[in-house]
Amino acid sequence: MFGFLINEKEIKEMEYLLKREMDEILFDLGDDRIDHIVKRAMEERYKVLFALFRRIAAPNECMKYIRHRKKNRLKG
Repeated sequence: MFGFLINEKEIKEMEYLLKREMDEILFDLGDDRIDHIVKRAMEERYKVLFALFRRIAAPNECMKYIRHRKKNRLKG
């Protein structure tokens, strides 16, 4: 486990970057032209980014980025 100290300005910058990246992934996950294998990798990346985001963001901000599972998802 690693730890590091960052100031409030750096926290806001990290929050902004993580939100931007997660928004882009969410947008791309809705694109039907993208292969399901690529989408699976994107979902894994989203999980990692969201875990980082949860550590620095307020709970109400985190609620906006929680992904809901679909019942008819492809299993692979």
